[in-house]
Amino acid sequence: MRLYLIRHGQTPDNVRGELGTTVPGPGLTDLGLEQAAALPGALAAAGIRALSTSTMLRTQLTAAPLAASLGLVPTVRDGLREVEAGELELRSDHEAVSTYLGTVLRWVDGDLDARVPGAEDGHAFFARFDGAVESAVAESSSRGEDVVALVSHGAAIRGWAGRRASNVDADFVRAHQLANTGVVVCEGSPSEGWQLVEWADEPVGGALLADPAASDPTGEAV
Repeated sequence: MRLYLIRHGQTPDNVRGELGTTVPGPGLTDLGLEQAAALPGALAAAGIRALSTSTMLRTQLTAAPLAASLGLVPTVRDGLREVEAGELELRSDHEAVSTYLGTVLRWVDGDLDARVPGAEDGHAFFARFDGAVESAVAESSSRGEDVVALVSHGAAIRGWAGRRASNVDADFVRAHQLANTGVVVCEGSPSEGWQLVEWADEPVGGALLADPAASDPTGEAV
């Protein structure tokens, strides 16, 4: 099974550098809509046969152009939503961002008891994200499909791939950004494990669709 983990397009929270994780959350900026519109062309040859989003508006808006081009109806899966910010919600200061991302990196290192203040711990995060992946893969496998795309979030994708892909670790995740509409590709299965085969840190449309001026805490290298 090949799994495409696609980060959503740019949101106002990304521009302001805020940790926005409540559902449904904001939509996309004008640039975010352009980034989403670039997905069909960038992924035309990927062979995607099934598409899922989180419960957050930004992933659904990001997936819409790709779904239309492929003739797919995305499945909404709660487990794909962003890592909860808890008491740090909508903060943008260095301490809050460092605590938030530092917690995700501790999960990648195996400390699943760590938690963002007032939010879920690693056990809860991986239970829900693993569940969403397993459901998406099982449904596609039952139809004979072997390429699945999940539109999710920066910290969630970095944390899950960093922990579940056996050929990467926290140092890799720390050093690699995941820009809006950046794509992480894994191969394997929930039962046999996953291997990272691609980590495209730029937007799918390339540098022209990046926003270097934006402070994007969940996507930037640490």
